[in-house]
Amino acid sequence: MAELLLEIKNLKKYYGKGESQVKALDGVSFNVYKGEMLVLLGNSGCGKSTLLNIIGGMDSPTEGEVLLNGIDITRYKDRELTRYRKEKIGFIFQFYNLLPDLTALENVRMSLSKKDEQHLGEKALESVGLGDNKMKQYPSQMSGGEQQRVSIARALVKGAEIILCDEPTGALDDKTGRKILELLQEIVREKGQTMVIVTHTTPIADMADRVLTLRNGKIEKERVNEHPIDAKDIVW
Repeated sequence: MAELLLEIKNLKKYYGKGESQVKALDGVSFNVYKGEMLVLLGNSGCGKSTLLNIIGGMDSPTEGEVLLNGIDITRYKDRELTRYRKEKIGFIFQFYNLLPDLTALENVRMSLSKKDEQHLGEKALESVGLGDNKMKQYPSQMSGGEQQRVSIARALVKGAEIILCDEPTGALDDKTGRKILELLQEIVREKGQTMVIVTHTTPIADMADRVLTLRNGKIEKERVNEHPIDAKDIVW
């Protein structure tokens, strides 16, 4: 039986009051298990990015619990949330979120807090296919796919318990996007990493272990893929 890592319990996020109130999340509950790839699927405005931000400690819920290894992070103070984001969570964003004045290696090393860990930056970049020459380049000198690989290395380098991906192929062409998905799938399958991917691209769901479809702030359905397809075979 898979080991439970994350529990989401009756999560709600409301904006405004009265008739103008928006229910971005309206009672969402589910579990995430160690070593699985979970896809949160839905159209824009369904609440999936809000959900990801709350799991990542970048937003707070109106109500509900987010338990990582049994500890409710919604009760954390600011300092505890900062530590949680830095140590427990890896983020991969649609538009990479790299610092333009830092090289690829320097961007990755930003996730490392100890001086004796700095050598791990090179290893992380090598693991995503970026060698010596690419490490010294700035984001503006790199393609979109290369920048996303730097983003992935930054998420991996600190040994995060869970990696959260928000539309990781959204800014890439189909061919490059598929390469990034292959890399993400490899990280889950070979390294046993736990990963949650938010996307509106339906075919991406076929590579996941499980799929949760969101609609109007609620989970509309859950699907288990007994035989996830290889990312290289995804067509969209």
